[in-house]
Amino acid sequence: MKTKTTAILLCIFLGVIGIHRFYLGYKTIGIIQLLTGGGCLVWAIIDLVQIANGNMSDVDGNELV
Repeated sequence: MKTKTTAILLCIFLGVIGIHRFYLGYKTIGIIQLLTGGGCLVWAIIDLVQIANGNMSDVDGNELV
């Protein structure tokens, strides 16, 4: 079970290297964010908003609790 709080904290502190995506199980996107600096930080900010609003789930489709 993945938690929204953990995903948000990982995105805030390590979002530029995509660690929150690895946590949620999205390895390919995590690698892309790692290599691009979180999409020059833009992608990390978008992910943060999506996680905070409850619009992002883990790789299996489970909602974050």
